[in-house]
Amino acid sequence: MLNSRDTMAVVVDVQERMLPAIEHHKALENNCVTLIRGLKLLKIPTIITQQYTKGLGMTIPSIREAAECDDYHEKLSFSVLGEETITKAIKKQDRNNVLVLGIEAHICVLQTCLDLKQQGYTPYLVVDCIGSRKESNLKMAIQRAVQEGVKLTSYESALFELMGRSDVEVFREISKLVK
Repeated sequence: MLNSRDTMAVVVDVQERMLPAIEHHKALENNCVTLIRGLKLLKIPTIITQQYTKGLGMTIPSIREAAECDDYHEKLSFSVLGEETITKAIKKQDRNNVLVLGIEAHICVLQTCLDLKQQGYTPYLVVDCIGSRKESNLKMAIQRAVQEGVKLTSYESALFELMGRSDVEVFREISKLVK
């Protein structure tokens, strides 16, 4: 179960030159921004990764703005755990549950989920915050994740599960975000 004390997020490769090629990329961007804003309100640590920045560009501005930071972790491996600096950054958070969002679902996102699971974390694939160039690859990624024991969630479900109650300080702000 998600809780704010034991949860973090990893935003995988939502980059300027890649996002426009992703099916339904506008909805994906909006969903990711909403989730990241909600996570910020809940004080959930979020790590942003970029695959080969020189070729694929920076994380899109709306994501950086929602996260309120320009920090990112460069990677060449498909899984974020293929880079020692990212593995250390995740380990440093000392949290077991990891929300995973980003692109491409069937490559970097899926491999990240599989590696997180293998290393003892509980990955939560945020299905309305992931995308691929082809719908068939997105569906396959979700199916494979389920077969491998990765938990599925949506951004709204995750935010409300992290709050746990309607009498928390940020309830109204998060409710406004998801409307």
